[in-house]
Amino acid sequence: MKKKKTEVAGRLWVEIDGENFLGSGRVELLEKIEMHGSLRKAAISMGLSYRKAYYAVRSMNDLAPDPLVELHQGGKGGGCAKLTSSGRKYVLRYREISQEFVIFLTRQSDVF
Repeated sequence: MKKKKTEVAGRLWVEIDGENFLGSGRVELLEKIEMHGSLRKAAISMGLSYRKAYYAVRSMNDLAPDPLVELHQGGKGGGCAKLTSSGRKYVLRYREISQEFVIFLTRQSDVF
């Protein structure tokens, strides 16, 4: 009989006062904003509506001690969005914790 692969799985997210602050999707959105310089372009690249992306950014900015994203409304040349230094720090820290989390899950899977 073929041995079945056992794997310990989990999802990582960060809460502030019990509210969803950061998770893989939100961190990806922040990275896409940094890449494109536009919330609209970031949302499109992820297959999200602008509205959903906007409310995710607004929620993160409201929960964080300092804003993660600066949004500038469009005009003749269009709007722009950029990560603040605080936003870049949160992305980096989330990625570090995420790598540690994957290592933890892998080690736990090896026990079975």
